[in-house]
Amino acid sequence: MFSKLSVVVASVLVTLAAAIPNGTPPPPVTPPTSSQCCNSVVPSTNAAATAVAALLGLDLSGLSVPIGLSCSPITVGNNCGSTTVTCDAPEEEWGGLIAINCLPITA
Repeated sequence: MFSKLSVVVASVLVTLAAAIPNGTPPPPVTPPTSSQCCNSVVPSTNAAATAVAALLGLDLSGLSVPIGLSCSPITVGNNCGSTTVTCDAPEEEWGGLIAINCLPITA
């Protein structure tokens, strides 16, 4: 009787483990709304972008958007000496290390 119970419990645990997603989902990609000054903008498949994302617990696999690295918001009087882009508003917890879906601002 106990062997049947252990088989049932093991089956349930295997089913639950398969149903739980592995890792965190990729960050959502929404239309860019935040003007940013980024040190560089690279593809989401770039090694530097994936390394920074991994440090922050983000999974960029499956995304095909430009990623801004080392970004800060553009404010009045703030002169951007790097790449001026409009990105998804970066999350506060990312600390300006990464921004998603960065498109160049053209004047």
